[in-house]
Amino acid sequence: MSARTVYTMLEETAVLYADKPALQQPAGGGKYRTYTWAEFRDRVQWTAVGLSTIGVQTGDIVALQSETRAEFYFADLGVMAAGAVAAALYTSLPFAEQAHALRYSDARVVIVEHPKAMEGLRTALRAIHFTESAPGLQWILLTGAVEGAITLDQVIEKGQRELASDPHAFERIRARFDDQALAVLYMTSGATGEPKMGLVTHAALVVNIDMTPAVLPLTADDCTVAFLPSAHIAQRVVAELMPLRTGSCVWFSEGLSKLPHELRSARPTFFLSPPRVWERMYSSILAEIKKRPAPVRKMFYLALGMGSRAARLRRAGEPVPAWIRSSLRLFDKIMFSKIRERLGGRLRYPISGAAPLSKDLAEFYEAIGMPLLEGYGLTEGGVVSVNPIGRVKPGSIGKLLPGIEVRIAEDGELLLRSDVNFAGYYKDPSATAAVLRDGWLYTGDIATCDDEGYYYITGRKKELIVSSNGKKIYPARIEGLFKKEPLINHVLLIGDRLPYVTAIITVAGDPAAARPVVESTVKSVNRQLPSFEQIRKYKILDRDFSIEHGELTPTMKLRRSRALENHRALVTELYAGREFE
Repeated sequence: MSARTVYTMLEETAVLYADKPALQQPAGGGKYRTYTWAEFRDRVQWTAVGLSTIGVQTGDIVALQSETRAEFYFADLGVMAAGAVAAALYTSLPFAEQAHALRYSDARVVIVEHPKAMEGLRTALRAIHFTESAPGLQWILLTGAVEGAITLDQVIEKGQRELASDPHAFERIRARFDDQALAVLYMTSGATGEPKMGLVTHAALVVNIDMTPAVLPLTADDCTVAFLPSAHIAQRVVAELMPLRTGSCVWFSEGLSKLPHELRSARPTFFLSPPRVWERMYSSILAEIKKRPAPVRKMFYLALGMGSRAARLRRAGEPVPAWIRSSLRLFDKIMFSKIRERLGGRLRYPISGAAPLSKDLAEFYEAIGMPLLEGYGLTEGGVVSVNPIGRVKPGSIGKLLPGIEVRIAEDGELLLRSDVNFAGYYKDPSATAAVLRDGWLYTGDIATCDDEGYYYITGRKKELIVSSNGKKIYPARIEGLFKKEPLINHVLLIGDRLPYVTAIITVAGDPAAARPVVESTVKSVNRQLPSFEQIRKYKILDRDFSIEHGELTPTMKLRRSRALENHRALVTELYAGREFE
């Protein structure tokens, strides 16, 4: 097994591409502060040494609370380079939940983005009396300054001074641990229960990153825009760690509202996004098309149909007729290329991850000449699969990365074995034993595999609905059929131990105005389902599901049990007063 650590990847790349841009951090007014690979490496090294001067030891847990930005990368990788464990908090969660995670993690150093976040977290910690039991908690600010905290710049200065007086200080820190040391504590988002904390070693991260060039051939000339929370494994692997190996440049986003402009200006060649962003872009395109004159609308749908037909023929290995190819060249020039320009016009690898992508949505992007590379990964098993470039199958999670072994259990559960598997859940040996058995990771996902080696996730074991007549229903598959309707935000399927299937639906905009569209969409979905899976009744909620109400995870996955509990009265109405558990 390789003895390389996460810092080793950065070190190797900084030697190869010392003066090439590594990070582009917004500096206000449309300007960016550029960090080269050499500067990136130095700042991480200084941070690691600086942290050691304030008492951070090998194996210590350091919490990070920040949006994704250059300073987060310096701190995150600096923590790992010091032999400590980086535990990023989901900033989208209420401070009370962040405080709960922080207390459970046993972190004694907390790195926060700015004074406002620090005050919010400290207030939440005081409310649970944590500061009384942990008076020695150290605070580090990435930006700004406030009494009771030191800044990242001051940590870096401490590291510089220490190295000036002792040039071998960093090498001694590195010698204290190897690739089997813990590197990251992932706060899982808890879609099917209480959040757990997954521990991952340097070796697991490096092995996973070393698998990617075979499926995603990035170079130092490639770049991306990072906007997802760094607490999430998809962001951590694809937009933070993978560029360490490839030398690709990362542009940081200032937020979702500015992302469309940032994509056009940065012109990324690869871009990771959850399905929700691809859905919003699709909705925006349809909304614009509906405003165009009838001849333009007719031409767009004609082009889309032709693109879909060409894509189906290519997937089947059949030739695309010359008349379709020539027509599509024209449609691409006047329509589809304009859509792709919204993402900068250079995007070769549009990646969808973090949640299931609906097959219909995948087929739309394939039809306009921008097939999405849907992949699959999880905190406990790293990045596992991705659709091959040029051979995408909509609806699938693609093919396995080299080195990943898979078994499908008798009940359909996907089992994984590889050097990428996590080390276990923090302070939870029973939960670890439940998912790691004889070297195999029990994912909890139900999967199938076709004769070409493409895998499909059909649902979660914990979300399985068994109706009162014994029929098994996987809600994720049915809920996914609604994703092509831009007006519908979420669908919560109900029916476990009950006589028929119902749903709670949330919409964008006015629920009353959306009713005809929802009714039509439910009928359309029902026509695609056997009778026992069809939705007999539904209610449109007067608000969307939210993180604040505990119904969504930080990665926008539905927490079914909490949503059901919050809307128990509605469910009772759907079943004419019948109680449910």
